[in-house]
Amino acid sequence: MSGNGHPKTADIVILGAGVMGAAIAFHLAKRNAGKVLVVERDHVGRGGSGRSSALVRMHYSYPPEVQLALVSLNIFENWKEIVGEPGDFRKTGFVRIVHPNEMERLKLNVAMQRQLGAKVELISGTDLKKIEPDWVVDEVELAAYEPESGYGDGAGVANDFLTRARDLGVGYLARTQATAFHVQGGRVQGVVTDQGLIAAPIVIAATGPWTRPLFQKAGYDLPIEPEYHQVAILRNAPEMKGGGCACIDSVTATYFRSDAHDKFLVGDFYGTRPVDPDNFPQRASDEGLAEIIERTCKRLPKLENAEVMRGVTGVYDMTPDCRPLLGETPGIGGLYVCAGFSGMGFKISPAVGLTMAELVLEGSGKTVDISSFAPSRFPEGKPIKAEYEYVDD
Repeated sequence: MSGNGHPKTADIVILGAGVMGAAIAFHLAKRNAGKVLVVERDHVGRGGSGRSSALVRMHYSYPPEVQLALVSLNIFENWKEIVGEPGDFRKTGFVRIVHPNEMERLKLNVAMQRQLGAKVELISGTDLKKIEPDWVVDEVELAAYEPESGYGDGAGVANDFLTRARDLGVGYLARTQATAFHVQGGRVQGVVTDQGLIAAPIVIAATGPWTRPLFQKAGYDLPIEPEYHQVAILRNAPEMKGGGCACIDSVTATYFRSDAHDKFLVGDFYGTRPVDPDNFPQRASDEGLAEIIERTCKRLPKLENAEVMRGVTGVYDMTPDCRPLLGETPGIGGLYVCAGFSGMGFKISPAVGLTMAELVLEGSGKTVDISSFAPSRFPEGKPIKAEYEYVDD
């Protein structure tokens, strides 16, 4: 240790203590990976994780994402046994509504998800109306319904993973800013921070929208762009049914879920770029929230009488194919990236932590094959395109 208590060396340094960095730390610690150190610019779960809408769903059009979601759901459901903390996963059910002209894709994706083991069924608009009497679903011929899915708590998950990782011997440096990678001879040798150099042969950057500038300094450009998003938290109108299903709805281009039994959360598919992840509006605009709520009211008219309690703002780390970058950096041995989740990281974070730990220690993701998410896919011209992608995937 240096004079100020700052570790000078580690076997593995993880940058970022959000759900991803904390999950990786937990899974590495479970595998006795040596001296692991988590370095966080602020405090655990204070970036995107603490602002996440935290939906848990299996509905993806790309099979490896479904597999990551399934492994993660199992961890969420058995949180106490696996992580050792009470956990906060709420099983509300989840519904996916697509554009009427994408019904065939919905059927094919549900068939694929079922084949992989997801508990999902196609239900009619009539069945959906029975489950959610407050929703207007006249134009819905079929929807995908997952009775086992729901939502969680981003900051809580990051905290739980990191707490358990520290119990298992992982070091943690809060309020420590990584400023550059120390690279020599085509390999990473450590991380330069505002508290000094930490030497390490393996560095994993789980740094969300702050990822690109760090890698640019090392001569590698990752196509991650920050995008600004707003979410509304409403108090249920007096006549609304509380605690209902979470939903992603292509027709209104919104997603929504209950928040405990008396509140409701509404978010938007689309955000705005460019945005500075260090300097974005901390308060949502009244106009922005009104616009999202107005669209959601087409599906849920009773929201018109709901009181807006507050807005939540945040930044997504978007990639060109809206899928994460997971893997070693081409040309820089030992430097791994785990970022670019494009707003869907929370629900797969337990499995991403597991497969990243496997990748680092064993050379590949064993539980789920994550090789298609490699950061080299863009320069190689191999962006991910699912077979039955929706227009707004």
